[in-house]
Amino acid sequence: MATTADIKNGMCLDIDGQYFFITEFLHVKPGKGPAFVRTKMKNVINGRTYEKTFNAGVRIEEVRIERREFQYLYQDDMGYNFMNNETYEQVSVNKDIINGVDFLKEGMNCEVVIHAQSETILYVDLPINVALLVTYTEPGLKGDTATNATKPATVETGATVRVPLFINEGETIKVDTRSGSYVERVKA
Repeated sequence: MATTADIKNGMCLDIDGQYFFITEFLHVKPGKGPAFVRTKMKNVINGRTYEKTFNAGVRIEEVRIERREFQYLYQDDMGYNFMNNETYEQVSVNKDIINGVDFLKEGMNCEVVIHAQSETILYVDLPINVALLVTYTEPGLKGDTATNATKPATVETGATVRVPLFINEGETIKVDTRSGSYVERVKA
């Protein structure tokens, strides 16, 4: 067990059976009264951010997590199937715990966050930027690049991304998997 003095960014805590990552913390020692620690935490399951204040010296339960690289293989009726790159063990993962699932394509390496003691998968993170082929979009017109106007484009995974007007069908674009937004055109 740890205490509030051990709190640091990225630490995972078990609070009432739910797991939270510390995103920000501040040790406060007011002129009058006891010291405390003010934290911002992100819920592992639903991604919501919460603020919580701990009294100084209070015991907290730290959760040991591991980040492992897995490769996405395929999707079937059981879920999304991944393979551990070290042991070649295959696991099936539910869609709800994959961040950016709309941009997942076969053969992609992803980071899987696992509870170290129980070996349960907490969530799956895709790479921040992914290069995807545009399979359908309305043709762009010459001279339409002066404004910041965008149009919808369907990429090879089936997701729809808002792209600038000059992007055409058959081009490869880089997409931010966290926000689902267009980053840049990938040059061949």
